[in-house]
Amino acid sequence: MKFLKWFYLGMGIKRWIFLTFTGIFIFAIGILLLFNGPINHLIDTLLAYGIMLKVSKEIPLHLFFALFFIVGLVLIMIGIWGWMRSILTAVKPESENSLVDIVYQQRNLKKGLKIVVMGGGTGLSTLLQGLKEYTSNIVAVVTVSDDGGSSGRLRKELGVLPPGDIRNCIAALADSELLGELLQYRFDEGNGLEGHSFGNLFLVAMTGTTGDFLQGIKESSRVLAIRGTVLPSTLEPITLCAELEDGTLVEGESKIGEKSGPIRRVFLKPKSPKPVDEVIQAIKEADAIVYGPGSLYTSIMPNLLVSKMVDAIHNSPAVKIFVCNCMTQPGETSGFTASKHLSVFTNQFGEKLVDYALVNTLVPSPAVTAKYQEKGGGFVLPDLTEIEKMGIKPVALPLINETDLVRHDSKKLAAALIKVIMEGLYRPSGRTDNQLLEPARF
Repeated sequence: MKFLKWFYLGMGIKRWIFLTFTGIFIFAIGILLLFNGPINHLIDTLLAYGIMLKVSKEIPLHLFFALFFIVGLVLIMIGIWGWMRSILTAVKPESENSLVDIVYQQRNLKKGLKIVVMGGGTGLSTLLQGLKEYTSNIVAVVTVSDDGGSSGRLRKELGVLPPGDIRNCIAALADSELLGELLQYRFDEGNGLEGHSFGNLFLVAMTGTTGDFLQGIKESSRVLAIRGTVLPSTLEPITLCAELEDGTLVEGESKIGEKSGPIRRVFLKPKSPKPVDEVIQAIKEADAIVYGPGSLYTSIMPNLLVSKMVDAIHNSPAVKIFVCNCMTQPGETSGFTASKHLSVFTNQFGEKLVDYALVNTLVPSPAVTAKYQEKGGGFVLPDLTEIEKMGIKPVALPLINETDLVRHDSKKLAAALIKVIMEGLYRPSGRTDNQLLEPARF
């Protein structure tokens, strides 16, 4: 019997099992004695023979019985604690968290909001780092149109889907900070290894082991014990294309930002690839669907170009939130305001796809802004009035963590996002747009 394996030598559990059952036995005696149970006739007999006569004279008998109750309870608690600690040490010996933290993560976070996040690149992973502290019911839907860098090389040489953005999300959701750093480690030398990240190679190896890219992602996520789920939007090889305003066609995600001129639309080749079934199911069950943060044309929009994706989102009762980028991207969104990002998105995919827009209001320092302007980028102006005219509720807050690069602060962004979701789910009426705009509410 499998139960008997708990008593094998060297398990470090037998002593705690014995202590627990001893405590239960003593506790049970205390209960019976305190409430005049059937064992009392045995006590009366013992007292008659003088065995407990001395004790009963010096200590009131009911207090002596209560002692049984208390001692038994303490032994039970110590035994169970030792039992759980022994199991935890065996299963996760290098745990960075205490037992209570792990129980909280495994139990309480599973009760959290069901959130589907769509995007790619560093923006999505930044959000996931903060969001995993609130819920483990996260489904990150990642575009697989990347054709540059390490992902592009692996795609061409091995015929696999690009793993880079998926790696970023898995690393962000990993429970261990060290494992996340390991996945992001990039080789800077070595014939054939230079430029590749360990995480990309790990995902490719897992794909080869399982024989399937999606299964490889799932097994990698399981091994790394991530808080959430990472899924590609499609399993078909796709190429992201863009049509510029002058009619020029550009093929390849890495080439879109290199071409000058505004973009009219983006599309996929082949057109309308089949979605991953789990993604459509997650959208149906979601409390919230979040777009971004990330590159508008090359990270966010490609996910919605997959077949059935827009229809599933339209039919979902989830709160739909667009997280606007903090800075514009040269060659893609040069000169874009926050409302321009949203208008491009809604013009291509239709209305009723966004309920709220989360917009940063903190302007970077002049020195940092100048660095972006040298490369054709700039601060995304939070033109809230224009967003309101589109029927979208703007939420304007200082959300960036300014260093040499302007990035969203993962904690600030996640906290603001959760509160906007709660606003949309539980207070859909009874307030004006101005009330929602007040930073004090968040």
